[in-house]
This record gives sequence, structure tokens and C-alpha cells, in this order.
Amino acid sequence: APAERLQIAACAVELIHSYSLVHDDLPAMDDDVLRRGRPTCHVEFDEATALLVGDSLQALAFELLARKDFGEQGRQLEMLRLLARASGSCGMAGGQSIDLEAVGKSLNQPELELMHALKTGALIRAAVLLGALCGAALSTGESAALDRFAKRAGLLFQVVDDILDCTASTATLGKTAGKDAAAEKPTYVSLLGLERARDFADDLRKQALEALAPFGERRQRLVELTGFITQRKF
Repeated sequence: APAERLQIAACAVELIHSYSLVHDDLPAMDDDVLRRGRPTCHVEFDEATALLVGDSLQALAFELLARKDFGEQGRQLEMLRLLARASGSCGMAGGQSIDLEAVGKSLNQPELELMHALKTGALIRAAVLLGALCGAALSTGESAALDRFAKRAGLLFQVVDDILDCTASTATLGKTAGKDAAAEKPTYVSLLGLERARDFADDLRKQALEALAPFGERRQRLVELTGFITQRKF
């Protein structure tokens, strides 16, 4: 894939990610004061600015993907559709709504997995598939394998995030540690216990790597990213 095309797609994903963090930290959502080791946007500035920052970041993501010189129109439209779906009610916004409704309640594992497949997994899946759409066409089997990998990796990220929330410090995380437990949010640790959550993460890691088997040497970067998700400390 052309490097410039990959950079545009990557920037679009990160713009959506950053917008979601700004809005997620607002008092009406998670009401957090720390993000990446610094004051959250609404704390550093004010709530109105944070709302407008999030709105502007989201709009800029789609502006980038809609550039005339970005690539073949059919693929460009598919990429716009993928990112929009991952951002809206069938993705992050829908997952966040479930998350807010679940505070103080008990969810079973399928319900918890659905919530995180939308809130966290949808954007990770979009990132993987957007990267693929920047390059040479994949076969039907390769596309299905990549989609399986993305879904497993997305869920793995969230399980590890839940583990870190109760095992790492605020200084390490760059955000408030233990906030999910304090807010009575359902997590994989609260549902399964710490050791079973770690076992579940290891199973997801293995499933993600197995899905990459058809790609041979081309899978190496995704293997490395899977290792990073599994072993990250923040």
C-alpha cells in the first residue's frame, strides 16, 4: 500500500479515537480528570471547548478520507462507510450507551462482550480493515481471516485494559486507576476474577494469531501488535 494513503487512513482513525476520548472524559460520561498523564480537555479548558474539540476531530477524520486524491472511489466509499459505522450507534456510540446504562448492574459474558465489541472493538476492527483497503485486494478467505483477527484483537485489548485498571497505578496508566471498580462498572475482572480474566486474554491472543496464519510472512506486523496489546502496561 502507498505510504501516503496509509498515513491518511491512520490519521482518520486516530482523529476518531481522540474525539472519543475527549467526549468519554466529560462529566456527563465518565467524568475523568486525567488522560495520558495530563488534565483532560474539559479540565484544562472547559466543557464547551471539549464538546467542540470532539466534534471537530470527528469531522476532520471524514474530511481526510474524502480527499479527491485519496484513491479509487469504490474503496474510498467503503472506507468512509467502515469508519462511520465504527463510530456511530453500531460502534463506539452504541457501546458507550450500553456502558453508561450498565453502571451498577451485572452483565453476563455475552452481554459484556457485545458492549466492548461496539465500544472498543469496532474502531480497532475498522483500523485493521482500513489498512487492508489501502493496499492490494484480498481474497474472500483472506478478508474473512483478517476480520476474525481484528475482532479477537479488539476484544483482547479491552480484557487487558480491564486487567490493567485493577493492577496498574495511575502514574503508569496515565489515567485514573481503579475508576471502573469505583464506578461499579462491569468488567472482565469483576465478572471472571483476575486469574480467569488473564486466561481469557491468553485464549484471545492465541485465536488472534491463529487467524493470521493464511498471511505467512505478511502477518509479522500484526503479530507484533498483538504482542503489544497483550503485554502493554498502559
